[in-house]
Amino acid sequence: MPPNARNTGRRDNRREEKQKEPSDTVEKVVFINRCAKVVKGGRRFSFSALIVTGNHKGSVGCGFGKAKEVSEAIRKASDSARKAMKNFSLAQSTIPHEVTGEFGGGRVLLRPASPGTGIIAGGGVRAVCEAVGIRDVLAKSLGSKNHANVVKATIEALSKLRPREEIFRARGLKIKSAKAEDATA
Repeated sequence: MPPNARNTGRRDNRREEKQKEPSDTVEKVVFINRCAKVVKGGRRFSFSALIVTGNHKGSVGCGFGKAKEVSEAIRKASDSARKAMKNFSLAQSTIPHEVTGEFGGGRVLLRPASPGTGIIAGGGVRAVCEAVGIRDVLAKSLGSKNHANVVKATIEALSKLRPREEIFRARGLKIKSAKAEDATA
């Protein structure tokens, strides 16, 4: 309690100021839509927001929120995105292999890229890739341009990724180590 605050004996004065600890998640606003409803007195506006949340360590989620005000729509969407976060397998700064994801009419193609390439992607795909922690990727949106479907198709594509070790194990193969290859050369 601040030193000049008076204790009146009420319960609500007992609570302490909670300091927000810095969060390691990043939120990106992908799209904000304004919708108008025509009523007798004029137009009533409402807003919807599409948000992508990630931790730059292989975890990402998307959320959608609607409200009468933009800030409230963004808050609802970010809460929804945090609840929907999922983990994905990545290879250093890129993805392990080429993959395609589909959701509704949206189709997204993701290809691994060499270090230093950057994120070659647009809008929703770029937001998801940055939030999940991918630094080098080539992407192409092939289907619908609907922001929500493109974001969900990108997340669906990331869910299809498998690490190299898992694929080799499924095929019953052994992974050659880099040291063994250097010794034979």
